[in-house]
Amino acid sequence: MENIEYKNENAWLKLDKREVMDFSESYKQFVSACKTERETVSFVWDELVKMGYKRLLKPEYAGGDFFAVNDLKSILIFREGKTGIENGINIVVAHIDSPRIDIKQNPLYEKFDVAMFKTHYYGGIKKYQWATLPLALHGVIMLKNGEKLEVSIGESSDEPVLVISDLLPHLGRKQMEKPAREVIEGEALDPIVGSIPVKDEKDKTSVKKAILSLLNEKYGIVEEDFISSELTLVPAGIARDVGFDKGAITSYGHDDRICAYTAFRGLIDAQTLERPALVMLMDKEEIGSEGVSGSQSDFLEYVLEQYMKKNGINGISVREVLHKSFALSADVNAAMDPLYPEVFEEQNAAKFGHGIVITKFTGSGGKYSASDASAELVFAIRNLLNKQNVPWQIGELGKVDVGGGGTIAKFMARRGIETIDAGPALLSMHAPHEIASKADLYSSYLAYKAFLKSEIKI
Repeated sequence: MENIEYKNENAWLKLDKREVMDFSESYKQFVSACKTERETVSFVWDELVKMGYKRLLKPEYAGGDFFAVNDLKSILIFREGKTGIENGINIVVAHIDSPRIDIKQNPLYEKFDVAMFKTHYYGGIKKYQWATLPLALHGVIMLKNGEKLEVSIGESSDEPVLVISDLLPHLGRKQMEKPAREVIEGEALDPIVGSIPVKDEKDKTSVKKAILSLLNEKYGIVEEDFISSELTLVPAGIARDVGFDKGAITSYGHDDRICAYTAFRGLIDAQTLERPALVMLMDKEEIGSEGVSGSQSDFLEYVLEQYMKKNGINGISVREVLHKSFALSADVNAAMDPLYPEVFEEQNAAKFGHGIVITKFTGSGGKYSASDASAELVFAIRNLLNKQNVPWQIGELGKVDVGGGGTIAKFMARRGIETIDAGPALLSMHAPHEIASKADLYSSYLAYKAFLKSEIKI
């Protein structure tokens, strides 16, 4: 008898454990090394060059597959299919920025013989989670001579880390009476960067001067160079296995580099493509996809215009191509947390280790600011994943009046692209160390690969 009930089953029961574990090792290396947008773009760029891909927007391009880089913080990878671009494209779009703590442009100061950096947090964080953690400094500084200094300090065991201090419990009674969002204020996320003074008893900023001297001697930095810098604090250290069975991974930046890596691998590992396929790895999603490197920019349209121009494709506009295209907004969802079940609606919540999560709509409250996929598109994706034996589940982000959140989906839909959200479910999303199931990681890879190489019809 046909099974007439929907069952959300554990993905481990459907997958080859050895394949899952092998894929997870390569992902752990990636997410440990790529902690910023620039580092992610650089990694993908190097891999594509090894495979013979050419940059579309450079003279080296002479047709065929390509990649295009925008502001060194977002990258588009395109593969041609059996049919031309005139029939539309299969697109997977993920973001490569993650919540973090940015360094201000005039950061260095001294107080009570301790040198510190002033900061401004980026994206949605619980500020108290970032105190007392070992933090690494990543980014770039443009020096006064025009040289670009790439910075990564704190990842190696022989390198110093930066740390944000917190009150001891003996003196923190009033602090602990505050709402959680006020326990640590935004202006109190300043890390310690030094404590050894120069030998000048009359100088009240002798520690600051000692740090400036050290930075100048080692890196050629003067204080004004910080103004032309992009520096960020991220948790130091590598991705680690979680649990006695090693079934999960804890790491900084699963949201959303877990989707970026699986989408990228899905594209390059796919065999023959029925239609052209495009993977977009974008910046600024955590703050609304704004700016020149975000998904609200016209970089997608510009790249397609240049591709069509260079390949002599006439008689169709980019707008027509986009209206014939389909997209997966590859972003994470929230897994049912066994410690906090009260914020989830269990029947429609995603479960940890149960496969990639298909999210019909995003937004909050009454679906405000949502992208809401059609029933026809949901069926097409459901049908595809079933045929390819990819573990999947449905999910939404918390109870109706409790949860909610946005993704890139609405910015793709705004272009006329039929779009639906699809990605793994995390525990501790937006925390310095998030937790992902290896089964969900691998299921996402299988799902993106299946979508990118298939012909979608609705």
